[in-house]
Amino acid sequence: MLGMFCVRAGSGLMGFRAAPRVRSLHSFPGITVAQIDEEVAKLLELKAQIGGDDGKHQFVLKTAKGTRDYNPKQMAIRERVFSTIIGCFKRHGAETIDTPVFELKETLTGKYGEESKLIYDLKDQGGELLSLRYDLTVPFARYLAMNKITNIKRYHIAKVYRRDNPAMTRGRYREFYQCDFDIAGQYDAMIPDAECLKIVYEILSGLDLGDFRIKVNDRRILDGMFAVCGVPDDKFRTICSTVDKLDKMTWEDVRKEMVNEKGLSEEAADQIGGYVSLQGGMDLAERLLQDQKMSRSKQACAGLSDIKLLFTYLQLFQVTDKVVFDLSLARGLDYYTGIIYEAVLTQAGVALVSTEAQNGAPAEESVSVGSVAGGGRYDGLVGMFDPKGRKVPCVGVSIGIERIFSIMEQKAEASAEKVRTTEVQVMVASAQKNLLEERLQLVTELWNAGIKAEVMYKKNPKLLSQLQHCEESGIPLVAILGEQELKDGVVKLRVVASREEVDVSRAALIEEIRRRTSEA
Repeated sequence: MLGMFCVRAGSGLMGFRAAPRVRSLHSFPGITVAQIDEEVAKLLELKAQIGGDDGKHQFVLKTAKGTRDYNPKQMAIRERVFSTIIGCFKRHGAETIDTPVFELKETLTGKYGEESKLIYDLKDQGGELLSLRYDLTVPFARYLAMNKITNIKRYHIAKVYRRDNPAMTRGRYREFYQCDFDIAGQYDAMIPDAECLKIVYEILSGLDLGDFRIKVNDRRILDGMFAVCGVPDDKFRTICSTVDKLDKMTWEDVRKEMVNEKGLSEEAADQIGGYVSLQGGMDLAERLLQDQKMSRSKQACAGLSDIKLLFTYLQLFQVTDKVVFDLSLARGLDYYTGIIYEAVLTQAGVALVSTEAQNGAPAEESVSVGSVAGGGRYDGLVGMFDPKGRKVPCVGVSIGIERIFSIMEQKAEASAEKVRTTEVQVMVASAQKNLLEERLQLVTELWNAGIKAEVMYKKNPKLLSQLQHCEESGIPLVAILGEQELKDGVVKLRVVASREEVDVSRAALIEEIRRRTSEA
């Protein structure tokens, strides 16, 4: 397709002829917007290689695929979300750690099943073979084994990297944050697991993202189900990976992949289909314990008994209104050994549109957000790193922070909410000229007292300009100095929203600012 364009190095014909050619592609039958975008990207790359009319090398100024910049408004929303999440983690007694952004390649290899192909390998620098971390769970397990830690309740917020095909409209990127909470240690069954689900419930409720549902299942139930349905042992993981696609594909397509691509018998696939359509609560677990086939699997019965116990604790934690036992939930990662769970938004309330959705590109639907949290129990992962194979039981949850950011940003746009990007409490302004030194002295007093304040970087700014800056930035108070105020030993304190002004003695100014900002 690229050959359709006439490109002559240094002739200037690139810009002249490519644009109408690109526009004409829209009339070609079967040509998608994605294909057009791909061709445009190739042209831009070629243009960068051959340079412009002046013969100088040019390059396209853009972020790498699957990454993005964040402006101050977006960062303010991120910080608000992080504050809610960290507050919840700390409320539940967690401490935090950090690990390197890259690990030894062998540390990550063999932990993610079919997802391993998404790991970013780094170029050999003449020493160790390294890869960028894919998640925070495997580095956490390595950290526990290396430091011989047998119990900890920790949270970790950091960037991870996946060589995925990004869908930036749905909050999917190649570089993104994960927010993990994990409980490591030998404890009585299902108590830590239930607390993880309580944390998901608190965070999603606190962020007010819309209605949500937390799906739970157990790897032992899945493996028992596969066994009684006639799935060969060596196909458990690959069939599990296919079942995990049920949130994105119809059962017919999943069945077709099982039979045609994975080599499973049609009879076994149909039996699996009868189970993965089931949803419920403790009643479903009790029913399956009496099921003629499932009751033959010790693995499945152990998992079902734990699901019953889990729902008992979830009732005490007052979260069962949002939790459903769903046999279609699989979660494709290899390291899960017991309970697994995933939170999905059932109605986000906003349409998620990427900044890339321009020039007629289709916008995503409002509910196509996908999972916003997930996790489970992984009792064997730490033992994979321990020289003696000593296991440390672990259970945890990861909050899908990027998708949450996408929703929060779109909600802010839709509501025309004014998002403050600074936390300045008071602007020190002057009403007349030649008062720069006095302004700097006052702002220094405020800074020394812990007040968030700023001053304009001009010797003689106009009062109107200073007041307008406060309104635009959302600064609530203005401390105005004038010749008369200096003589009287006062500062004129102005409330930006109401335009109310009051004279406050210099000695009482700090307390008055604290009082007014604490009430806001």
